[in-house]
Amino acid sequence: MAHIVIMGAGTGGMPAAYELRAKLDKSHRITVVNAVDYFQFVPSNPWLAVGWRERDAITFPIRPYLAKKEIDFVGQPVSRIDAEGNALDFADGSRLTYDYLVIATGPKLAFEEVEGSGPGGHTHSICTVDHAEHTYQGYQELLKSPGPVIIGAFQGASCFGPAYEFSFIVNRDLRNRKVRNKIPMTYVTSEPYIGHLGLGGVGDSKSMLESEFRNNDIKWITNAKVTKVEAGKMFVTELDELGNVKKEHELPFKFSMMLPAFKGVDPVGAVEGLCNPRGFVIVDEYQRSKKFRNIFSAGVCVAIPPVEATPVPTGTPKTGYMIESMVSAIVHNIWADLNGQSANSKGTWNAFCLADMGNTGAAFVALPQIPPRNVNWFKKARWVHWAKVAFEKYFIYKMKQGNSEPIYEKHVLKWMGIERLQDKP
Repeated sequence: MAHIVIMGAGTGGMPAAYELRAKLDKSHRITVVNAVDYFQFVPSNPWLAVGWRERDAITFPIRPYLAKKEIDFVGQPVSRIDAEGNALDFADGSRLTYDYLVIATGPKLAFEEVEGSGPGGHTHSICTVDHAEHTYQGYQELLKSPGPVIIGAFQGASCFGPAYEFSFIVNRDLRNRKVRNKIPMTYVTSEPYIGHLGLGGVGDSKSMLESEFRNNDIKWITNAKVTKVEAGKMFVTELDELGNVKKEHELPFKFSMMLPAFKGVDPVGAVEGLCNPRGFVIVDEYQRSKKFRNIFSAGVCVAIPPVEATPVPTGTPKTGYMIESMVSAIVHNIWADLNGQSANSKGTWNAFCLADMGNTGAAFVALPQIPPRNVNWFKKARWVHWAKVAFEKYFIYKMKQGNSEPIYEKHVLKWMGIERLQDKP
């Protein structure tokens, strides 16, 4: 009997647990370990931050739903990974041994890299449900006393989609409230141009998103390095294409949401030989650690190089379809190892994303994620908004039901007429 432990219970960890339970016989034990005892559907946080969702609609307690599938649960943070001893240590002194470890923790939010930033400083975040609720409180203060808004992503960020989403969602909400004319908006980003997305652009993303910003009176600053944030003021160094200083900005704001750079979580990054200098897990083509052959990893915590060098550092995003494919590969490869077979299942670096824009949305497909591509497609359409709403409801329902089938491959892609991202939409 093998014991498989999964660190993280997000959009990678929960599906991994369910797929493993469906793939392996009941003689094998599965345990999920998570820092908190609830699941949160992170893609809905931009809606929560403006009051379009309630916390209860996008969270649920983990333990009872895993228990229905005979999956164990530990709801506390890991203090140390003993990779040589095949065990996790916890702050209360307890210890959990494993035969296989699947790391799906997501990132550490590196607000400390920009002075004065983050929920403990002067900017807001939508990276967790707690952060989004705090952002909602700040947004209510903005509505009471309107003033300038800054939204964007700090240097080193690798997830730009939510910043674009939040810009358009705030814009739409303010228009609905008839107060948009009182609130100037600026998008500040480390990207070299609007629509870069950490992917070198996808299709017409640059021209389309620039057009949307112009049509909605949102100004922007790209190649932006934020040096510090003070109460009501952001200090931004704008670079040119060669990395030279182009302009220094002191931007006033009443409300700001800035996505941080990501790092690996502390206990993962502390394991010698497991990670790169930023704490992301180095894996082979089978999602397996190159040093520890019984450790696998999926999702944001995996090391993927930037698609290109940019004047201000930008990272590469890991989208939902990519995470789903990584998880499925891990499940198959653990099963193969248990049955004396060689690993042969690989995750994809193809990118597929649905991004909400308030009352419309944008979808893109990048195959492969790193250019040049076989498929390079970006489209704005009202159906994308409703597709994301439907996806949210189905994903949460699926997690509560313990359904192990891949949601993108079985439903979303086929609904769009795409077979495993092999055909152009």
